[in-house]
Amino acid sequence: MGYIGPVLGGVLKKNIPKLNLTGYDRGFFIPNTVNDKYIADRYYDKQIFKDIRDICEDDLEGIDSVICLAAISNDPMGNKFEQITHEINEKMCIKLATLSKNCGVSRFVFASSCSVYGAASDYDKTEEDDVNPLTAYAKSKINVEKNLKGLESPQFKIKCLRFATACGASPRLRLDLVLNDFVTSALKIGVIDILSDGTPWRPLIDVEDMSLAMYWAAIENDKDVPNYLIMNVGCNEWNFQVKQLAELVAQQIPNVLININHSAPPDKRSYRVSFSLFKKYAPNFYPQRTIQSTIKNLIYEITNSNKIDKDFRNSSYLRLNQLNQLIDSGVINSKLRFEDV
Repeated sequence: MGYIGPVLGGVLKKNIPKLNLTGYDRGFFIPNTVNDKYIADRYYDKQIFKDIRDICEDDLEGIDSVICLAAISNDPMGNKFEQITHEINEKMCIKLATLSKNCGVSRFVFASSCSVYGAASDYDKTEEDDVNPLTAYAKSKINVEKNLKGLESPQFKIKCLRFATACGASPRLRLDLVLNDFVTSALKIGVIDILSDGTPWRPLIDVEDMSLAMYWAAIENDKDVPNYLIMNVGCNEWNFQVKQLAELVAQQIPNVLININHSAPPDKRSYRVSFSLFKKYAPNFYPQRTIQSTIKNLIYEITNSNKIDKDFRNSSYLRLNQLNQLIDSGVINSKLRFEDV
């Protein structure tokens, strides 16, 4: 019931209509839809409303594959809720994998992140390179990868998908992602503000391509793939500097001003990534769409929403804002648990 889940459900059901999907989510971000014409999570046959920290074996009965998306999902939230990031992103994921194996689940897909690479280099990072996680979010991802190693078996295959930075249209949109922010800012304000000097590198991936990769990892035949696999997921053509992204947005939205902070200190989170291993193991799922088509889809979705205005950076479409609103209103406490529990 977040940004990826509604798109993932649609991709899975489109490929296997009779697939039985169970969602597991506490529902913090249910209101963040951009359009009320349809239900964002309509592809799920069953929805369990529970905190992932409370998952038990009964919740996994009859499940063949598990895709673990649950996380404190960006650096601002990780900075404010560092201990909870450790509990949810790390301890919970390891617990979920262990329970999954005990319950006879055959495949476990962990949504990791290319942010584990952290710092720039003169070449595109591969899965064999050293990692340098700089934030609580990135550190949690690499710690899970390390702890999942050893749980795998021929009957329990584990894939750690190090995703590029997500972007693109979704029924439940996030606007705290770099490309999504740029498109919204261009449409609603007419200005794109780049807080860095524009040179940092970011690999990107459309949320639908992320979903196709998870479909491959959770369901497709993979007899030639190791039982435990760490793999960068994105495409080599989608390594962009931040200023390039702004320019690509401005090409589709006329009269947009781009402001670059040339005096900004160097951004340590700058990395290019190689996705050749993904192309080797899953060539039919290697992303084919263009960055221009992703921008076009974002423009359409945001333009046709009556919920997003020029004050969007103070809205619940930024994850940290939504959590702060829930805490301030007394709905959840500082440990991100509902007060009535």
